[in-house]
Amino acid sequence: MSGVSVQVDGGVAVVTLDRPERRNAFTSAMGRALGGAYRTLDEDDSIRAIVLTGAPPAFCAGADLAGGADTFDAPAAEFTASPVNPPAFDLRKPVIAAVNGHAIGIGFTLAMQADIRIVAEDAKYAIPQVRRGVLPDAMSHWTVPHFAGMAAAADVLLTGRTFDGAEAVRLGLASRCLPFGEVLSAALEVARDIAVNTAPMSVALSKRLLWQTARHGYGPEKVAVLETDLHLRVMGKPDAAEGVRAYLDRRDPRWTSRLSTDWEEVSPE
Repeated sequence: MSGVSVQVDGGVAVVTLDRPERRNAFTSAMGRALGGAYRTLDEDDSIRAIVLTGAPPAFCAGADLAGGADTFDAPAAEFTASPVNPPAFDLRKPVIAAVNGHAIGIGFTLAMQADIRIVAEDAKYAIPQVRRGVLPDAMSHWTVPHFAGMAAAADVLLTGRTFDGAEAVRLGLASRCLPFGEVLSAALEVARDIAVNTAPMSVALSKRLLWQTARHGYGPEKVAVLETDLHLRVMGKPDAAEGVRAYLDRRDPRWTSRLSTDWEEVSPE
């Protein structure tokens, strides 16, 4: 039992952390399963966007503490503090975290690897690992300051304090907060809009450039060069004509680019 389930509809994959009896407390098996699901979905041309959520009543209560005081005992040699490979930001498809309940520890740090986060206004959020004798994980020392800045990152990571959805938005850790029952439907609305109205190659290239700019600290001149290079990949291609034609005809576009056959990696050099 991996604790991760996948459902697909209309070009959108909903990936659910699925151990509701444990409030989706995270295990190493879930990490492997989530990484495997990400890889499979990223290679599937029929999938245009991914929504990551949790089986109610929580998004993810953090690491499974069933081991008691031995939970964070000296690990095996293969231990990694980033148990989901690839992380969501390395996918070519947009990942929207529908944080539909409490997200604690790795529950929240995994959500920080998504491109967009929609959170429940009445849930509790924290990255409390420093209060458990360990430290934040899942590359959160990079993702949190990337989205929220150093001041907010120090506030959240070094105190391990709890905050609600409204504060998550104020800190820059989430795009918006909604009542619990509206979070998943709002994330699906965004995902379906992407699936229908955006060109697969354009989105993949734009996402790659966004995250590479953050990862490598590109300045504006470097970004200008890369934007030009990536424009030259798509200009003159069928999707560039189809996007304009569909807009003028007031109809849904019919995209033909395929990441499985047409993708060329964006070099960080």
